[in-house]
Amino acid sequence: MEFVDRLLTCADCGGEFIFTAGEQLFFFDKQFKNDPKRCKPCKSKRAGVGAKAGAGPAAAGLSRTETRTECSACGIETTVPFKPTQGRPVLCRQCFQAKRAPSTGALVTAAATVDMVAGTTGDPGSVGAELLAVAQAPQA
Repeated sequence: MEFVDRLLTCADCGGEFIFTAGEQLFFFDKQFKNDPKRCKPCKSKRAGVGAKAGAGPAAAGLSRTETRTECSACGIETTVPFKPTQGRPVLCRQCFQAKRAPSTGALVTAAATVDMVAGTTGDPGSVGAELLAVAQAPQA
């Protein structure tokens, strides 16, 4: 299918604007059924009405749902910004952050890797010995 530039009339300002062949190809690829109704300036004004300086649903004037529930881990009463699903644990902010906090397992793994590298080379002047010295240095 071949597309050519077309002249359309804006539904808001009544001015004419060009619906380019490239835009028509985009609409065709996305399987849009209707031609655009507004010119770019009117479209951007219309889109800018709902978006304020902030972001998210609260900035657009939508209220966030808060549900009171009990934390599955510690049992305290808390509020969560969603409706809990039956059978899935709900955590308070403190328990959620504690669960998401990075564990020291990465440090243990790094130390084990250094020991492995130091043990396999056998050469005290090798990179493994340097890594071992770094791993055993006191942390600040």
